Amino acid sequence: MVDQPPFRREAVAAPVYISWGAVIAGAIAASALTFVLITFGAAIGLAIASPSATWRDTSVALALLSGLWLLLTAVASFALGGYLAGRLRATWDTTTADEVEFRDGIHGVLVWGLAILIGAALALGAVRAAAPQATGNALAPSAATAEPLLAFELDRLFRTDRRPNDAVEPDIRAQAARIITTSFGHADMAADDRAYLVRMVMTRTGLAQPDAERRVTEVIAQARRAIRRARANAVILAFMAAASLLAGAAVAWYAAGFGGRHRDGEAIPAFWLNRPGVPVRGMP
Repeated sequence: MVDQPPFRREAVAAPVYISWGAVIAGAIAASALTFVLITFGAAIGLAIASPSATWRDTSVALALLSGLWLLLTAVASFALGGYLAGRLRATWDTTTADEVEFRDGIHGVLVWGLAILIGAALALGAVRAAAPQATGNALAPSAATAEPLLAFELDRLFRTDRRPNDAVEPDIRAQAARIITTSFGHADMAADDRAYLVRMVMTRTGLAQPDAERRVTEVIAQARRAIRRARANAVILAFMAAASLLAGAAVAWYAAGFGGRHRDGEAIPAFWLNRPGVPVRGMP
């Protein structure tokens, strides 16, 4: 009797539920297209940030247009990334049509999340590279941190023809900026702070006390208008950015499913699958 070789069970590879290669490819494509569209938007005047230090050239309409461009950028970029992830993802014949659609959508959402992380990392690196190197105590107040939005107001506050060659010291400008910003909250500027600011203007410009008080009042009112406009634009852009990201998640899910249908040999739109007489994927 011939000895039979021992029975060997062939190992079956466990299915890979997440194709990270497809996710990474889609995220890279989405990030690249985002960078291209954002750069193009800046070239046509739809930049997210204004070249003016005080945002005086930025209107609410321009902020809305910039937000709409962000929305268009997110839709186009995440549609491309999600489609690539769904098209490149590995699939199996043993799964149902609903399961395939769900896994394709999950890959689209993963592309969305990874692309956002890539963009946030690049933005953080750009900010750190552009920011001046801090010396000494990083939390110490300076003119660079206290007056970004009030540079023009401070120029007007200390403007004088008596000593045109004398520049106002940075610490004086920073101190004046901090005093002015106290009037932007719920409580108005304290009387002693206002009096001190008036004395600073009188010392630096040589104005009489009534003229110095009048200048301080005008500069505070102008600074409030500038800050109010900057806040309104910041709220609009932040809302549009959040809406764009949420819309990008939905677009990435749908685009990944569309790419999956193309991967499986179907080229008809998703809504056509629900029409009578049209076979559903995976069904005879």
